[in-house]
Amino acid sequence: MHVTILIPARYASQRYPGKPLAELTLPDGSRRSLIRMTWDAAMAVPGAARVAVATDDDRIAEHARDFGAEVIMTSETCRNGTERCADALARAGIETDLVVNLQGDAPLTPPWFLSELIEAMEADSGAEVATPVLRCDPTTYGHFVEDRRAGRVGGTTAVFGEGGRALYFSKEVVPYIAPGAVPDPIPVFHHVGVYAYRPAALARYIDWAQGTLETVEGLEQLRFLENGAAVACVEVDARGRLFWELNNPEDIPRIEAALKEL
Repeated sequence: MHVTILIPARYASQRYPGKPLAELTLPDGSRRSLIRMTWDAAMAVPGAARVAVATDDDRIAEHARDFGAEVIMTSETCRNGTERCADALARAGIETDLVVNLQGDAPLTPPWFLSELIEAMEADSGAEVATPVLRCDPTTYGHFVEDRRAGRVGGTTAVFGEGGRALYFSKEVVPYIAPGAVPDPIPVFHHVGVYAYRPAALARYIDWAQGTLETVEGLEQLRFLENGAAVACVEVDARGRLFWELNNPEDIPRIEAALKEL
């Protein structure tokens, strides 16, 4: 398959303005921006024909070009990363079999997550969209619970049925587990903020209106579910690595600690 990886990045995040330009301290003491780390992760994926940053912000564009990234300028009206990928695809006139959306807040995303996502789309012709899910280990589940107790919106959880078809995504911790009754293995799956779309699915997405679930949860992928699109959840293995996204400033110490364990 001809695969294009797009990295949608916006400056005006409500929870964390300027997040793509936030710098993390690496184990060797050097500093690197979140968008640069995401670019490095994308470039490590074997077989991608093209990698580009999609943004409407000149500050992000200038920074990305400085470290050698291709940049596609998009409309300021894009409301989420999926809309930004669709806009970038159209503006750049890209013809491809598969578009992978690697959102710029997951520097701990291993390249094999994307490789397995691409392989799943090759094998499942009925899937219009695919996204990785990762079974929570006790540490990650603890982060979810800690964030909700503190009133923070942390990561997203995914619920799916037989065959891996998505049933729902939420910023709440679902399914609910009563305190002190956490089973082993933990039946909570962390949704990894990566998507693979067939171009036709992207084209339909921008024609659909935002639904109630997408609006209240603030999760772009729910638009696909609300319109009956087949979304495949692909279970991936972190291979002993901690995965966490940078959703809030409080996540920086967690991610920097995880980087030291790589």
